[in-house]
Amino acid sequence: MRYKYPSTPHLPWSPGVTSGDVSLTDMAHFRGQEVVVLEKLDGENCTIDRLGSHPRSLDPRPHPSRDWVKALAGRVGYLIPEGWRVCGENMYAQHSIAYNDLESYFYLFSVWNERNAALSWDETVMWAEELGVPTPQVLYRGPWDPAAIRAIQVDPDVMEGYVVRTTSGFAFADFDQHLAKWVRPGHVQTDQHWMHQAVVPNGLRRQ
Repeated sequence: MRYKYPSTPHLPWSPGVTSGDVSLTDMAHFRGQEVVVLEKLDGENCTIDRLGSHPRSLDPRPHPSRDWVKALAGRVGYLIPEGWRVCGENMYAQHSIAYNDLESYFYLFSVWNERNAALSWDETVMWAEELGVPTPQVLYRGPWDPAAIRAIQVDPDVMEGYVVRTTSGFAFADFDQHLAKWVRPGHVQTDQHWMHQAVVPNGLRRQ
């Protein structure tokens, strides 16, 4: 069964809220929790499992920007247990931010088991190591502290924003109680949707 990755609600101080987005008005569910703040990458959300890969939209149409992740799924899919899936960012194509020093064209940020529950952050990092892929840059880890998180410096020219998640695991149905995001002001994917433009690959880090 395929699952569409849920929409992440905005933090109350996120300036990139657009019509149709959901913003948190109550953050009580984060109190007393340990959280990790990850760089939000400007790519395409995608999922890999034993059967292959698919984008968040569940769109089955082929697209050149998805070929690299499709090949990755072919190489590592056998390592993923039956009924599990890993979710991350497909960074092959430039959207509205051009990257030139990526570790990979796929950054893993969550792993879901056969009970449709997200693993803890530490377990997620272990799975990234097992699959040989990176996770997004960690900008903060510690107790939920709105002041400390708001103080995180974001360069809007090179960063889309950040995502806060609890370090503990959680059920799919409780997703919006464990994640929230900050998006830079005026962020758009492109003036013309990136899928209808010529694919321009982002740059990988020199080994």
